[in-house]
Amino acid sequence: MTNTFIPYGRQDITDEDVAAVVEVLQTDFLTQGPQVPAFEAAVAERVGAAHGVAMNSATSALHAACMALDLGPGDWLWTVPTTFVASSNCGLYCGAQVDFVDIDHETYTMSVSALSAKLEAAQAAGTLPKVIVPVHLCGQSADMEAISRVARAYGVKIIEDASHSIGADHQGLPVGDCRYSDITVFSFHPVKIITTCEGGLATTQDAGLARKMELARSHGITREADEMTHAPDGPWYYQQVTLGYNYRMTEIQAALGLSQLTRLDSFVARRRELAARYNQLLADLPVTLPAQHPDTNSSWHLYVVRVAADRHAAVFDALRAAGIGVNLHYIPVHTQPYYRAMGFAEGQFPNAEAYYAEAISIPLYAGLSDADQDRVVAELAKALAVTQ
Repeated sequence: MTNTFIPYGRQDITDEDVAAVVEVLQTDFLTQGPQVPAFEAAVAERVGAAHGVAMNSATSALHAACMALDLGPGDWLWTVPTTFVASSNCGLYCGAQVDFVDIDHETYTMSVSALSAKLEAAQAAGTLPKVIVPVHLCGQSADMEAISRVARAYGVKIIEDASHSIGADHQGLPVGDCRYSDITVFSFHPVKIITTCEGGLATTQDAGLARKMELARSHGITREADEMTHAPDGPWYYQQVTLGYNYRMTEIQAALGLSQLTRLDSFVARRRELAARYNQLLADLPVTLPAQHPDTNSSWHLYVVRVAADRHAAVFDALRAAGIGVNLHYIPVHTQPYYRAMGFAEGQFPNAEAYYAEAISIPLYAGLSDADQDRVVAELAKALAVTQ
């Protein structure tokens, strides 16, 4: 009998999730009803933020966050190369220029020393960024206290890309409370820790930034009299006060998110259990296991092992052939053709490129059984032995 395929990640949907969605389908509101504000409030409370702004994707939330911070032509946004392209594209959407800061070779998040050196050089050159976007890769927070200390000295705004990291902690407090940033963005894509199908949410402690993001997600339109440039003509009146987009989350998505959020702690606990188990089962194999900063407690969206570069592709192919749905997170953004056309080239960010040459994301999700995890480990061991 052929072994079943084990994906690197997948959603966990229960009857309660289905019932929550069906209940919304039977109401009068499929969009712009009570579920979205309820989901926003629940996430904000969970992470210790004053405000939550839900959107149809984390990409939309990143864009709206940049807009709220007034990023525009003539400005710079910096992020890391080891991320999904949305972390840098959000700057391009605003007409800003984009650059990158190399990753730390152990945690794979933004290198504090590289950031410090780059900011010092940028100040001398007159090219300081308006915004930086540290990425919390695989569920582990970047060293936000150090990043904030360095960036704030130069007046730089900070957006935490926590797409991987709902449920994670930094210094014993939840990622998303924005104590070291202006805005934090979460993703609820199906392979993430909780899902709304597609969806994202930005948290902030600043009411003004929250309102700017709310306007950005809904065409820049307001019905609030004190936000209009002249008095309303009547109770039907609305006014576009800025350029916005249609980035709204539906009621259906929010209802699913609310239901999923009730299981966030159990999802994260299981992921941590599986990660600890991987650490034990893989200890004697010739792979580099993921390192954790002592100030962080990852929510373990991904578990990444590193394999010697000369064996990397062969091991990856062998695992796929064995029905193990490994993946690679991520190809360095600066090596993408679109970014090469801007002048970026290989060799500029050596830690990110070395990581790419060796990284393999192996299966990790709350529904992964111990037996399936054992199979992943066995197939990895076999692939490593064959490629010696």
